[in-house]
Amino acid sequence: MEEVCKAIVIAAGGTTTVFLTPALLVSLGFTAGGIAAGSIAAKLMAYFAIFNGGGVAAGGLIAMLQSWGAAGLSWLGMSSMFGVGGAASWLISSLCNITVTT
Repeated sequence: MEEVCKAIVIAAGGTTTVFLTPALLVSLGFTAGGIAAGSIAAKLMAYFAIFNGGGVAAGGLIAMLQSWGAAGLSWLGMSSMFGVGGAASWLISSLCNITVTT
C-alpha cells in the first residue's frame, strides 16, 4: 500500500506542476502580450538588465520564462516541469511511510 501511495503522490505532483506552471508564469507577469508593467517579471527584467550592462541576454532566464509565458511550454518544457514536480513529490512521499498508532 505504501508504494501505491508514493506512486499517486508523485504522479499528482508532476501533473499539478505541469498545469500550474503556465498560471504561475502569468501571475508573475510573463504574459502573451509581453512582460506586464509593474509585475515581478518587470522587476526581474530590470534587475537582469542592470546586471548584464543594459540588456537582457537572449536565451537567458528572463527570455526563457517570457517565451514560456507567451507561447506556452513545449513538450520538453512540460516533461521538465513534470520531472521537477515529480521529484519534489517524491521527497514529500516520505509521508506515506508514516503509520499512525492510536
